[in-house]
Amino acid sequence: MTRAVVHEEPLYKQHQTKLVKAKNTNSDASESLNSFSEELIQDWFSQKTDELKDQLLAKLTEMNPYAFEGLMVELLNRMGYKGPNGQSIVTQKSNDNGIDGVIYQDALGLQKVYLQVKRYAPNNPVGRPEITSFSGAVKLKHTDRGVFITTSSFTTGAEEAAQNLNITTIDGEMLTNLMVQYGVGVEVEKTYHIYRINKDDFAN
Repeated sequence: MTRAVVHEEPLYKQHQTKLVKAKNTNSDASESLNSFSEELIQDWFSQKTDELKDQLLAKLTEMNPYAFEGLMVELLNRMGYKGPNGQSIVTQKSNDNGIDGVIYQDALGLQKVYLQVKRYAPNNPVGRPEITSFSGAVKLKHTDRGVFITTSSFTTGAEEAAQNLNITTIDGEMLTNLMVQYGVGVEVEKTYHIYRINKDDFAN
């Protein structure tokens, strides 16, 4: 039986057709993977992060108020405001005078940051009166530095007052960004590794 005769056999032709289809399928898959660029991966990652922040904001608005205050104090700790030898506290519910938390930035408590937090719905922004009231409470503590955090937003008047009164404002969008960045209220679900050639291992 010659090679030419074998090539004319129906079973051989079917086998060759399958090989061609498999090769084309692999080629299409390779092109598809190549087209899945780093930009698309980044877009997917950004979408997943945005979804997480929306879920996180919903959870924050449902929290117990006192637990929410504690979580916000923990966030500032993670951000480094407490300092290496400082401490932080959540004030008593019945006697906070508009102060929800205090960050002592040094061991002696000479440097302090006062905190007020509001779990507001998205359609309920913080206004100027709340900023000025908080500023007054801070000044009664003989300092002029404070951080006002809300799950909603700030009116233009509130932002202007905060800037003039040395009050740092953190709205809902910034809050969830910071929580994701510093790992507060979130955890890593999956980790993906992208490998590359280690040129040092192949150096002459």
